Amino acid sequence: MEGAPPCAPAIPTGVATQPAIGPANTIRLTDPTDLRLQDGVTDILMDRIFVSAIEPPEEDGQAAAWWFVFRGMELLVAERGEQEAEIPLHGDLADLTVPPVRQNYLGALSGRHCYAVEVDPDFAPPQGLAFRGLRSLYGRIADELFVVAGRAAQIVEWDRTHQFCGRCGAPTEYAPGERAKRCPRCGLISFPRLSPAVIVLIERGDRVLLARGRDFPEAMYSTLAGFVEPGEALEEAVRREVREEVGIELTDIRYFGSQPWPFPHSLMIGFTATCATDEITIDGREIVDAAWFTADTLPPIPPKLSIARMLIDSYLAKHREEPLGQP
Repeated sequence: MEGAPPCAPAIPTGVATQPAIGPANTIRLTDPTDLRLQDGVTDILMDRIFVSAIEPPEEDGQAAAWWFVFRGMELLVAERGEQEAEIPLHGDLADLTVPPVRQNYLGALSGRHCYAVEVDPDFAPPQGLAFRGLRSLYGRIADELFVVAGRAAQIVEWDRTHQFCGRCGAPTEYAPGERAKRCPRCGLISFPRLSPAVIVLIERGDRVLLARGRDFPEAMYSTLAGFVEPGEALEEAVRREVREEVGIELTDIRYFGSQPWPFPHSLMIGFTATCATDEITIDGREIVDAAWFTADTLPPIPPKLSIARMLIDSYLAKHREEPLGQP
């Protein structure tokens, strides 16, 4: 993709390499009145509902809340061995002895309030807590909390980088009633940034096209991906990215699903497609290799729950009887 950042695990350009954020329904964004489920099932799903909100609750601050405290892109956690970590759960930020630079209310997960907090780059964690990179915490904290942590990271980054108006340079203010920053001098409103990126699984008969990016840390192959350009429809972006990177023209492009990717503010939009020809011409810049594989000859692929893996697993469900041995 011309003008896009270099292909890297943190950037969805060229080939999708990111670890999982979780499927779209990891946190159900829904109105509880829409839950018409049998007893027992309702309780399970209600525990996974996240209700987004902007204005903090008018409470006495005694109810325990999740505090997503960031120092840069590092999240404050209590580590429980090498495999598990926990988000601080306290009634007030003062309980953590954490001096906030900025703070935003996110909403409620399972009825428990959630806050995003930025601290000074030199702030040392309180005793018993540690700052860890958000990506390194995947699989160590609960999936639903990891998704909220991704949301929190994006809000913190947006707040930090929009302290001044991009048009006239005046200090910005929070816009009442919406997630936005407003310039009191010229009126420019800035909303949290989202960078849409498409990702596509390409099939031809019983084969699937997978590629390896130049900056991959290992010999892993994945589906093709890239940012959407201004004025471009999603389907146009899919066609352009595939044409640029592997020289193939697509047919029958279909929407698959989406996934947030907070490094720092991307949204992955997944598609499936077929093609008329199978001749591959790699671009040699972002892509170093691409090939057709069958369900029984797959190379190392992305981990489970990433949208890239979900796309590949949807292909395997049609062409493979035995489960894939890769995690």
